[in-house]
Amino acid sequence: MSCHCYILFSQTANKYYVGHTCDSLHERLRKHNSDHKGFTGKFSDWIVVYSELFESREEAYQRERQIKSWKSRRAIKALINA
Repeated sequence: MSCHCYILFSQTANKYYVGHTCDSLHERLRKHNSDHKGFTGKFSDWIVVYSELFESREEAYQRERQIKSWKSRRAIKALINA
């Protein structure tokens, strides 16, 4: 099973969102852009600006946690631009 760790960006919110999924990345983005409760539900202009592919859910989740632990917009931008 392949899974993604991904970073989304909303121009309206001027915010990044880090997550992981083992579903289709396209389908997961559609869900983020739908009207729902939660952080991404407030805005509907999320785009994928970065993704990494992993062989397992555990690896993708571990990478998500690593990126979130940085707590740094600058580090996230550097990763995206690398």
